Amino acid sequence: MQRRLINSTLAVVLVVVALFCAPLALVEKRSIESNAQEQVTSEALHLVGVVENRLVAGEPIDAEALSGLTSQNAQRYAVVELPGQPTITLGDKPAGDDPVSATETGPHGEKVTVQESRGPLNRNIRNMLLLLALVALLTIVAAALLAVWQAKRLARPLTDLAETAERLGSGDPRPRQRRYGVVELDRVAEVLDASAERIARMLTAERRLAADASHQLRTPLTALSMRLEEIAETDNLATVREEAAIALGQVERLTDVVQRLLTNSRDQRKSSAKPFELDEVIKQQAEEWSPALRRAGRTLYLEGPPGLLALGNSGAVAQVLAALIENSLMHGDGAVTIRTRVRGSSVVLEVQDEGAGVPSELGARVFERAVSGHNSTGIGLAVARDLAEADGGRLELLSQRPPVFALFLGRAEPKGGSLGRPEGSGSAK
Repeated sequence: MQRRLINSTLAVVLVVVALFCAPLALVEKRSIESNAQEQVTSEALHLVGVVENRLVAGEPIDAEALSGLTSQNAQRYAVVELPGQPTITLGDKPAGDDPVSATETGPHGEKVTVQESRGPLNRNIRNMLLLLALVALLTIVAAALLAVWQAKRLARPLTDLAETAERLGSGDPRPRQRRYGVVELDRVAEVLDASAERIARMLTAERRLAADASHQLRTPLTALSMRLEEIAETDNLATVREEAAIALGQVERLTDVVQRLLTNSRDQRKSSAKPFELDEVIKQQAEEWSPALRRAGRTLYLEGPPGLLALGNSGAVAQVLAALIENSLMHGDGAVTIRTRVRGSSVVLEVQDEGAGVPSELGARVFERAVSGHNSTGIGLAVARDLAEADGGRLELLSQRPPVFALFLGRAEPKGGSLGRPEGSGSAK
């Protein structure tokens, strides 16, 4: 590309120089020749006038009387012819067969011829041509340097843009934010930067989805594998049916987890909030997590009024509750309490344990991704907060010591009936 730009620029300059210098040289040549002819003619007229004055005054006319009237610097040769008198010559006859010559005749028959050698004329023409050639050469050199600079100036941005496109193709979507002062190239750079930002957002969303899916699917798959192991180890048909029914329920919840993750990754603004029975979600999660808590020598307590209806997505609330119970199991200690209460127009679902609590240096940052005080992934609570906010709820840390996490949901009006847990009572599992 650089070579093409240089060659095209030089071709244009050469054409312009040729079109300019050729007519200029011709005009200047004619001007020099015309000037030389005018000078010779002017001197011939001058000699005719002198001779005429001497004839009128009766003064002698000879070479001695006319000496000094011709231009010595121009080395001109003059011939004066008078009627009835010898021819008078002044100066040396110029060399060459084609001198610059002018002849003038006076009223008394006198005739004056002035000649000048073409040497000075040719020298002036040659100097003019050399000057034009020098100017043309300097113009071509300047144009070549300008063409090289301009070619590099245009080629460098294209090289940068090619590198940017190559980086995008290799998975490095960082925008370069470079501009080059050329409208068209700047527009291409802006489009590439915008594409880089979109690709970066897409890659971030894909990585986030992969991390969230890995984290959120781990617990349901573990619980499902435990149910399948119990089915494989028992010969009791009733137990097999019971465990199979529970496993099918876990598969449905697992499907809901996947669907929820995909929905959130595609459109986090879409809400699927609707009334649901909070006790059903708590009961289901208590059944799933009780075996793991018992193996750890810990107890699960359920507290709060029964029959609460909350606004939200039961699958998302189940995932949030599972994340909070898992967080207490992994990082907490002692009994785990799931508590429900009503606060104004909200239903509050709290999870508390008897552990050391959240470190003071973490505080509210515990919900940030990759933030963890116990070398965990730092994803669980972040995903839980995203799930809560997707349907209009919010997840907060009410207390660091003892650790109390609270999920705030909108409250729905009950349609009657309860799930059988008296208000204010507590149960242990």
